[in-house]
Amino acid sequence: MLRDTLKQEIDKLSDSQLRRIADFINSVKSQTQQLAQSIPFWQRATPVERAEDFRRWVAQLPKASITLSDEAFDRGNIYD
Repeated sequence: MLRDTLKQEIDKLSDSQLRRIADFINSVKSQTQQLAQSIPFWQRATPVERAEDFRRWVAQLPKASITLSDEAFDRGNIYD
């Protein structure tokens, strides 16, 4: 309903009025983009996007053949 009403009103506007409305719409889009960029990725991303981002991060880590010994992973050794 609102969309149809707005379309009818827009058809009645002059070119200068349409330019002002276009400027306003661009301003709103810009503000929306700035707001979206200010929200941290982890808050705005879906779980799938977060998982993909994590996988990309892991893939860029150095591939080292050095690892901890099995003994280092033993829970009992944490308290030694």
